[in-house]
Amino acid sequence: MTSQQTGGFTHVFFVPIVCGTLVFLFAPVFASTYTLSLLCVYALLAISLGLIWGFGGILCFGQGAFFGIGAYSYVIFSINFGLPWTSVLFAIVFTVLATTCFGAAMFYGRLGDVYLAVVTLVFTLILNRFLNSTAGPEYQIGSARLGGFNGIPGFPTLNFPWSDAAFLSDMVFYILCCVILVISWVFCRWILRSHFGRVLVAIRENEERVELTGYDVRLYKTAAFSISGGLAAMAGVLYANWAGIVTPNLFSLTLSAEIIIWTVVGGLGTLFGPMIGSAVLTAVKLGLGHQTLVDNFFVMGILLIAAVLVFPRGIAGAFSGRRVSVFGSKKKGKWQTRSNRTQEKLSND
Repeated sequence: MTSQQTGGFTHVFFVPIVCGTLVFLFAPVFASTYTLSLLCVYALLAISLGLIWGFGGILCFGQGAFFGIGAYSYVIFSINFGLPWTSVLFAIVFTVLATTCFGAAMFYGRLGDVYLAVVTLVFTLILNRFLNSTAGPEYQIGSARLGGFNGIPGFPTLNFPWSDAAFLSDMVFYILCCVILVISWVFCRWILRSHFGRVLVAIRENEERVELTGYDVRLYKTAAFSISGGLAAMAGVLYANWAGIVTPNLFSLTLSAEIIIWTVVGGLGTLFGPMIGSAVLTAVKLGLGHQTLVDNFFVMGILLIAAVLVFPRGIAGAFSGRRVSVFGSKKKGKWQTRSNRTQEKLSND
């Protein structure tokens, strides 16, 4: 490995991991591990959208749906088989298969960006409406009753593998969330530095040019969509274990909109941006609590407008200098130069 490659590895992977580890270690001094676990879960959920929207130009309103599918799949499997850790794998695999089929139908159907956003939004609302209407005893999968708007409580949560009765404490669960978040970030970063990632960024900048070079754009989009769904499913599994209950609110339009707001405020075209946006806005939301003096969504809307005006490229984008349009269209600047270099590489491959 050359010195240039070593320096690149240190800059891209080692330094962010060390900084993130220090943040995770000292964060419990300022907040409870219970709250911090939720911030990690939402950060992972935000990364799942930041990957396909910020780097693939795919605006998806269905992250809340994939989040909920992962949570419900985990709960239903764990209730029926009593194997929490196996249920994690099942939930991820099931959600990835579902998102692959859903994504392939949209991308191979040549849906435009606007129609794709609308379809994913409608898909989320359909699941929300359906699960809210499953209160009757006939809505049961094996031993798991869906419970309608009341949701599904009382399911086996993650424990230590050597003892079914040794459940994870708040601190251990927080550490688990941190480890999964770091691994997911490294995984996404590795993808983006690979040939697949370069093609994905090129698709975001100029889809027609990439297709003319011989790449199957629909296949790459479907693959990215599936990876994003798997990350959202993992976040849903962690949320189910954090909350101890899953309800149709996981499929709500409110959550799907919040994920988009996190990504915009944090900064498109970065992986840290959505994480920062989710942490900041969730902390503000939790700080406001259930007070009735000011509507929480009104405050969130004001913060969104202020953040977009002060940081047009997002919080992380303001410091990294990256420039990505909210709607995935290209702009003149650093990203345009990088895109040209990326597409030249693809043409030479």
